[in-house]
Amino acid sequence: MGKSAKKPPAAPSPAEAAPPAGKPRAKKAGPKKAVARKADVKKTGVKKADVKKVSPKKVGPKKKAARRLAALAVPATIPAPPLAVGASAAVLDRLWAVVNDRRTADPEVSHSARLLRRGTAKVAQKFGEEAVECLIEAVSRNRDALVAESADVLYHLIVMWVDAGVRPDEVWAELQRREGVSGVAEKASRARALPLELGLGTTKIP
Repeated sequence: MGKSAKKPPAAPSPAEAAPPAGKPRAKKAGPKKAVARKADVKKTGVKKADVKKVSPKKVGPKKKAARRLAALAVPATIPAPPLAVGASAAVLDRLWAVVNDRRTADPEVSHSARLLRRGTAKVAQKFGEEAVECLIEAVSRNRDALVAESADVLYHLIVMWVDAGVRPDEVWAELQRREGVSGVAEKASRARALPLELGLGTTKIP
């Protein structure tokens, strides 16, 4: 008898060919990929397989439109009210209201009431003393003391306003009137008006 031909290897059954359920067949990494993975593990100490992939959340069309509008929106600047709480020039209006309210207060309790009870001459004298102290600190280049003395000057100036019946808005209006006017021209106009007010009948200063 002749030599029998070799039988070809039997093909694997479908059950053997398919990977087990829930376990996809892992692909063998080539030599280059294996070296790269080892290098990553050395650098970070974490394998890529240990890191879970997080898919980004889908954003609906409404949220996208809202985000676009928020990005394009320009924040509106709301002006502070005249008596807003905070460090601003409005504190002078509030201070005047407090001092004016203290006119009828007990002098034993309120310093403002005590000053006002002493009369106009004493109120003006106290303002002059505070103004001199402010000048001394300015000449001494003592910045912190100048800030403190300036606050004292403004307070005693307001006490003098209250004593004379002057409201802050009257002073603010006068300052606004002088806006844009040269200081030299403004002083010259006052110099011309003074002799006429005195009844001298001339604009020349004697």
